Amino acid sequence: MKVEFAPLSVPLQRRLQTASVVQWIFSFLGLAQCCTAAFIALFFTRFWLVSALYAAWWLIDREKPSKGGRRIHILRNCIIWTYMRDYFPITLMKTTELDPRQNYLVGFHPHGVLAAGAFLNFCTEASGFSRLFPGITPHLMMLSLWFRIPFFRDYVMSGGLIPSDKESASYVLQKPEGGNLLAIIVGGAQEALDAHPGSFTLLLKNRKGFVRLAIQHGTALVPAFSFGENDIFDQVKNPKGSWLRRIQHWLQQIMGISLPLFHARGIFQYSFGLIPYRRPICTVVGKPIPVQKKHRPSKEEVDQVHQKYLNELSKLFEKHKAKYNVPEDSHLEFI
Repeated sequence: MKVEFAPLSVPLQRRLQTASVVQWIFSFLGLAQCCTAAFIALFFTRFWLVSALYAAWWLIDREKPSKGGRRIHILRNCIIWTYMRDYFPITLMKTTELDPRQNYLVGFHPHGVLAAGAFLNFCTEASGFSRLFPGITPHLMMLSLWFRIPFFRDYVMSGGLIPSDKESASYVLQKPEGGNLLAIIVGGAQEALDAHPGSFTLLLKNRKGFVRLAIQHGTALVPAFSFGENDIFDQVKNPKGSWLRRIQHWLQQIMGISLPLFHARGIFQYSFGLIPYRRPICTVVGKPIPVQKKHRPSKEEVDQVHQKYLNELSKLFEKHKAKYNVPEDSHLEFI
């Protein structure tokens, strides 16, 4: 006998969608601190052996993040990410096929406040990455400091996240069998300070390390733009030269992470809170830019490929912006 379940009511679906977004925010704003506190606190309880055994495991497993990480497909396919996808909603769009026999380096733009599109599209299966790009295994780079936090490091590795350093990137890109995609949020944490609704400012003009990396491995560069990424949060005005921007820049130099003062809506009201607005995000993945392999590329060669990348990214933005209600007179600004 076939058992059919009644569909979830709209209010319940919305509560589940909001809960999934709260979990995502908490994962990166609070879970890391909680993991550290729990690890230390357990040493002072009768469960001290848990932390002791984990410390031993951590020592043995310390190189794993830079060796491709340890993805857990059950977590990548967890239903909660589907609710998060539907909350905004978030979609992933391809413009061409990717050959699973090749490796790819994807430049993701913009960072946004919390990189919602990058996380959901490359670290979960909610938007159907494996269906859109069969035979391709995605990896997303994030700040290395997050992999130094006990328990939390295993959580972020489960989705395919790896440290943002050259060793980790090279491990993925040098695999001869191909089928790997390395996504880098090129603007990084600093670009989050320019993540204002309607802004299309990218910190990319002098960011060329990812281009040099692609040339050294002969890996095709793929531009990707996430429309709506900057629209899900409001941010306190922090123009360059302002006292707030100087403080944020100073804190970033000390801690390695930026601290944008963002706000949006609450759980039960829409006037103020830390829950993002329900605004659509669509990540459009462009076509690969072939790169000739060279172990030690010259500055001129890097500049040439970098300029070609900027041109292709601009073309991608201009071609698709009308579909996502971007004003005709809006263009990408590289700083």
